[in-house]
Amino acid sequence: MKKHILSRALVSSGLVWAIAGAPEGSAAQDTTREDPSAIADPAAGGALPSPATRVVTDWADLPDGREWGSTAGVDIDPVDGHIWAYDRCGGVGLAGGCDENLVDPVFKFHRETGEILAGFGAGLFVLPHGIHVDADGNVWITDSMGNSSGTKGHQVIKFSPEGEVLLTLGKPGVPGSEPGLLNEPCDVITAANGDIFVSDGHSGQSPNPPEGSTGRIIKFSPEGEYIMEWGTIGDGPGEFRTPHGMAFDSRGRLFVADRGNHRIQIFDQDGNHLDSYYQFSRISGLFIDGDDNLYAIDSESNRRTHDGWMTGIRIGHVSEDRVTAFIPPHAVSAERPFGYAGEGVAVDADGNVYAAEGPISLRAAGGGLTMYVVSRN
Repeated sequence: MKKHILSRALVSSGLVWAIAGAPEGSAAQDTTREDPSAIADPAAGGALPSPATRVVTDWADLPDGREWGSTAGVDIDPVDGHIWAYDRCGGVGLAGGCDENLVDPVFKFHRETGEILAGFGAGLFVLPHGIHVDADGNVWITDSMGNSSGTKGHQVIKFSPEGEVLLTLGKPGVPGSEPGLLNEPCDVITAANGDIFVSDGHSGQSPNPPEGSTGRIIKFSPEGEYIMEWGTIGDGPGEFRTPHGMAFDSRGRLFVADRGNHRIQIFDQDGNHLDSYYQFSRISGLFIDGDDNLYAIDSESNRRTHDGWMTGIRIGHVSEDRVTAFIPPHAVSAERPFGYAGEGVAVDADGNVYAAEGPISLRAAGGGLTMYVVSRN
């Protein structure tokens, strides 16, 4: 298996892992945080430490010599600690490669060796987007695009760990905003009681979203019955411009990466808005570990979308809007000071960080998954 080690960043473990002890219930910052344009990038100028001691690109190989397409999804199996991710069947960006190339897109990798432990999903997707592994090891994938024939896409599919389809949400190939239909679902996550939450509306961050676009969170029962939803396209509290990723903290609060609005919004499980964080940038993916450390990966910041901010992985604590560590992006240069970074992020039990490389970062990263090795010694 190929493992390309790019760089080393020697850091003090005491400095980096101070984030685990961030104060619970810290006071919110002043109201300037509600205007993203008034906030400077806390990662600018190399002011923050990185926990990564090694960067391993092209961390895992696909079967049969396949080359990675783009991805946005990686998660940790809570049962055995191994790594789940998907490949868009060789397709890059929104090409819908899995509708044309009928190979398995979903894989489980051994966390120590990268060996493929499971693979499934051939012929079921157009564009895999969000991934979630629930407490029982079941794997949930969103399909955020429909195909031209209207037979696949705009769904959430729940698989057993072996790849058996257990549940579907949405109607194949049919986008819509009424109960029972999904429209470009971005991510899916389950709560401790089994309730299902879907973030819906990938096109909402566009300057002129297509007619019928959504920006919402939809709540279902564990059996897939519609319960409620909240949100519309906009920039107010509880509104979204592409709710691209989600994560729960230990208190059951739902953190939503409101990418187009350059913020995280925090809700209770009934959709009540609790807070918004602005220090974590234009976020594509979120992960919250067992100590409530918050990892937010920014794949899209550039001079046009979020001027003055770098891409990369910002790390803090769920208790406050403050970034305390930063994993920098690939290929930073004078021409591209914001670099290239992935769209999905996950952290294993040892604190190693995995990035799922999207269409912007895939070539610079050299493969679909990057592993940032973290040493706490």
